Formats: sequence, C-alpha cells, structure tokens
Amino acid sequence: MTLSAENLFLNRAKFVMKYLGVWVPKDNASVLHTGYRALMMSQQYLFLIFQIIYIIQVWGDLDAVSQASYLLFTQACLCLKVTVFQINIGTLKQLLSLMDSEVFRPENVVHENILKLQAARIKRLLLAFMVSSQITCGLWALKPLFDDAENKFPFDMWMPLNPEKAVQYYIGYAFQLGTICMSAYMYFGVDSVAFSCVIFACAQLEIIKEKLLTITSIKGKRGTKEVDEALAKNYNKLVSCIKHHQAIVTFTELVENAYHPYLLFQLVGSVGIICMSALMILVVDWRSMQFFSILTYLSVMISQLFVCCWCGHELTATSEDLHTVLYKCFWYEQDVKFKRELCFAMMRISRPLVLRAGHYIILSRQTFVAILRMSYSYFAVLNQTKKA
Repeated sequence: MTLSAENLFLNRAKFVMKYLGVWVPKDNASVLHTGYRALMMSQQYLFLIFQIIYIIQVWGDLDAVSQASYLLFTQACLCLKVTVFQINIGTLKQLLSLMDSEVFRPENVVHENILKLQAARIKRLLLAFMVSSQITCGLWALKPLFDDAENKFPFDMWMPLNPEKAVQYYIGYAFQLGTICMSAYMYFGVDSVAFSCVIFACAQLEIIKEKLLTITSIKGKRGTKEVDEALAKNYNKLVSCIKHHQAIVTFTELVENAYHPYLLFQLVGSVGIICMSALMILVVDWRSMQFFSILTYLSVMISQLFVCCWCGHELTATSEDLHTVLYKCFWYEQDVKFKRELCFAMMRISRPLVLRAGHYIILSRQTFVAILRMSYSYFAVLNQTKKA
C-alpha cells in the first residue's frame, strides 16, 4: 500500500505552516528561510507585547480591560502554542516517522478506508474552525469602517503610530489585520497537528478492531494440519494486534508529552476568553459590527475548545471498545497459547487511552461542559461587579 498517513492527515496543516514559516525546517535551510521564520514569529510576539502595554495603561478601567483582555488571552495562547511547537520539533519529526512506519501501515483497502474516513472527520471540523475564524477576522476588518466615526485601529491596543496621520493609520491597520489573520492560520496549523495525531491513533485502534474480528473459527476445519495452520494464523494475528496496540500507546504518549503544556493553557485560557467575550457582548451595541464580530469570535473559540475535548473523548471511547471486541472474536475456540496471550492483552487494554492537558486534566466531553460552567460562573461574578 502506498498511502501516506502523514499527507492524508496533515497535508493542509503542512501547507499553511510552511507558508507561515513555522513548519519543520529543512536540515539545510537557507539564511533567508531562517530569517523569514524569525520574522513571522517576532510579529506574533510583538502583537502580544503591544496588547500587554495597553492593558497596563488602562488597568483599573473594567470596560477597557475587558475589551482588550479577550484578544490578549487568544494571542498569549497562540504564542505559547507556537513556542511549544517549535521546542518540540524533534518530537514532531518522530511522530511523523511513526505515522508512516511499518506497524501503522494499512494492510488492505479496508484499513485504507478507515484512515481516510477518520482523516475526513477531523479535517471537516478543523476546516469549519478555519473558515469561521477568517470570517471573524473579516468582521474585525470592517469594524473601523462602520462603527468608528474617526480613524481608529481595529483593536484596542498600544501602537507606536498615530492614527490621525493617514500613512501611519494604514500601516497600523495592515499590521493588526495581517497579524490576526496569520494568527488564525497558525492556530489552525498547530491544532491540526496535535488533534490529527490523536484521531490518527483512533483510526489505528479501529484497524485493530477490524483485525480482531477477522480471527477465524476453527469449526469446520478438516484435518490436523488445517487446524494447526488456522490456530497459528490466529495466534500470529493476535500477537500483531498486541504489538500494534503497544505502538499506539507509545504514539499517544509522544503526542501528550509534546503538546500537553499548550493544551493546559488552552483550557485555562478558554475560561478567560469565554468569560471576557460574554462580558463584551453585554457592553457593546447589538447593532454594531463589533457585536457581531465578538459573537462570531466567541463561537469560534467555543468550537475550538469542543474539538480539543472531542478528540480526547474519541481516543478514550475508541480504546474502551477494544475490550468488547476481544470478547467477540472466536477466542473460545483457540488453543491455550492464544488464550494466555489474550488474558495479558485484556489486562492492558482494560486501561483505556486518555489524552491529558498538563499531564493532569483528561480531555473529554465532561471537561468541555465543566469549562463552560466555570466560564459562566466567572462571567456572572464579573457582571455583578460591573453593575455594582
């Protein structure tokens, strides 16, 4: 089979991140390419620094702080994500090599279809996130044209430019919109790598299920030789599935070790983002462009959080099903050697695979609901404080 799992799951992310200069660099990368990478990274950090300076300037004004904080959390989360991604380039190379390794290679058309189906699922979710994020950026770009009577930058942040001067205003406007659009694409790229790797592990678990269900029955076999061949074939298939599962465990551990810091910050930052965005919705005029931009932004961030928790939930749910599938195979017709290996396999498979943020918080649908509840609680407190 010539199917490349890396290209199947990560082709979009690779294209976007190569264009933005944050993908895995080549060993013989030119000075120009290295400089381009540094420029793209520094632009994101500069945007964050400008926001921090503005927050310090308006500290004490709840309305001004809330208007700037929701974007501050987003940009801080992005900078951390990209930084963690760059630090773990070596681990990413290892993950990419494992995706196309012999143990994960599809053996037939059925296995290929499983990989294609799972890849299509995560790609649809991530594509919806990318499109909605760019729509939000478009609404932010229209905000100064519809909501502001005088020249004003799209975002409330400190800028070393005077918006009253036309040339400086255009430069600042282009810097803010260009940076935030690239931020959205970087979000898409980094999230695609982590979440696609998780769903790739889910696809491999589905392939193991398919292998286990193809273990044949011994009944109807004629002759000792034919029975022995069937028993040996079934035993080898079980051993192959066990090795396959061990490789998946190693793969998911690598994914968690590489990206658990930014997953934790993503969960923590989502509380602040949702809280501040909801507070802003109550402050701004519902007929303004800013209201609709914040509303779409809030939906984008909630959907991103959902994809994060959904991937963790899918990994756990799919691995839990393995235990049931083992019972469905014709284990009761096999020899003692097969049954002994099956007992050891069931002991290991009884512990489902999980994806943890910060090696502590398990990503699941329950986590998603808990974060929404926590965000609403903080929002209610801040709203009461504002009214008081």
